[in-house]
Amino acid sequence: MTGILGRKLGMTQIFDEKGNVVPVTVVEAGPCQVVQVKTVETDGYDAVQIGFDEIKKEKKVNKPMKGHFKKAGTPPYRVLREFPMKELNVGDTVTVERFQKGDRVHVSGISKGKGFQGVMKRHGYGGGPGSHGSMFNRAPGSIGASAFPSRVWKNKGMPGHMGNVRVTVRNLTVVDVKPEQNLLLIKGAIPGPSGGYIEVRKDD
Repeated sequence: MTGILGRKLGMTQIFDEKGNVVPVTVVEAGPCQVVQVKTVETDGYDAVQIGFDEIKKEKKVNKPMKGHFKKAGTPPYRVLREFPMKELNVGDTVTVERFQKGDRVHVSGISKGKGFQGVMKRHGYGGGPGSHGSMFNRAPGSIGASAFPSRVWKNKGMPGHMGNVRVTVRNLTVVDVKPEQNLLLIKGAIPGPSGGYIEVRKDD
């Protein structure tokens, strides 16, 4: 598996070879530096930890992380993630050149937070009548049954916190790669707001 960290810049549209309009998300991907290499002998599994978005002010890094980066001999980074990549050493750089036009990738990010929402927005409930004196406009309605089971089932759709969770969209297509600008153009939408951190993974 090949992976890289990046930042979602926003969406736009381009034209393909046939003149069709293709909606794409522009991702600033890397460059990412290898901070740690994990092996089966030392950690129980093989992985490479890479960092993205260098922290300029040293006072924003706590002591444990300062020691972690000092041991690696790298600058401190805001985002660290592990990928099961091989043939990399501490200090190496991972760039968008690992990806090619036409690759199928999986993109993970933190979805936009919606705060506390009702059942109509959160679960798509139909709600009640909108007029004729109804006082049941956006309420969930009955949440239980009768004598059986005499309780509310687990996972019943209820109002509550919505969004701000990790979301993965799979099998998206890389439309274009711009190594000189560290940009990936990915077909379709990806999770999170513009400026949000994302992970892009490709199965080898």
